[in-house]
This record gives sequence, C-alpha cells and structure tokens, in this order.
Amino acid sequence: MDVEYQVVASAPLEAIVELYEAAGWWKEDPAAREVIPRMIRGSFCFMVARLDGRIVGMGRAISDGASDAYIQDVTVLKPLRGRGIGREIVRRLTEECERARIGWIGLVAEPGTQAFYEGLGYHPLTGYQPMLHAEHLKGGNEDDGGTEPGNQRER
Repeated sequence: MDVEYQVVASAPLEAIVELYEAAGWWKEDPAAREVIPRMIRGSFCFMVARLDGRIVGMGRAISDGASDAYIQDVTVLKPLRGRGIGREIVRRLTEECERARIGWIGLVAEPGTQAFYEGLGYHPLTGYQPMLHAEHLKGGNEDDGGTEPGNQRER
C-alpha cells in the first residue's frame, strides 16, 4: 500500500466531507460546506493522505506558527483504518510543528484513543481540563462539541 502524504492549501470539498462523514462528525448544512475551504487555508498545516490518487485521510494543526499548536480532525476512511495512515498523519503533523520550532503541541483525544496518541509521544495533561465556550454548543450537545466540522477534537 503506497500512501502519499501532502500538506495542502486546498482540497476537493467532497473528499473532505466524505472524511468528516466517515468519522461521524458531519451534519449536512450548506454553511458547514462553506467553512471547509477557510478551515484548510487557515490551518497552520492541513495534511491529506492519498491512496491511488484518492484522499483517504486527513488531519490538521492549528497554530500561530510560533508558540502553540493543536492537532485535530485526524481521520481515515473506515475500510483503511488500522493500517498506520492516521498514525503517519499525526507523526508528520507533529514533525511540521517541530520543524517550525513550536514549543507546545497538544490535542484533545476522544475517549478510547489515548493509547493511540501515547504511542506517538502524547500524554495526558494532568491537572487540566479541556473547555469549550457554551455558545459553541448550540445545535449540538456537551458530549459531541457541536455539529460543525472543526468543533471536534481528535476523533
């Protein structure tokens, strides 16, 4: 399996929506579709994984490019999970942040994914609690972080 990884400034909308749908993070809404190109452009690093030219995975790092970065929206199409694609996306995103000398790289892991991220050098931030502004919970619930792409963390 020859997977290609690439940092991009744009990506086909339908391919990205397919990945959000596969992860269970998508609620169809024209406004959500309009957000995707801005999310990609506004990310410090937006990475896609391609297999035979098809986008099969993605992830992004959000950062000011100088001090802190958050990795999020890492997902792979279901039939290709468990083959190391997501792991490689996280590894490469982390490497991009380190190359920029970003000193703090974090993420919010979904329940059940902690061991995956620990295997990549991430550890619980003991004594801290992830928080979300209440206004962003409209249309969703506290458990899912809302309904628009980008509201979720490390799924």
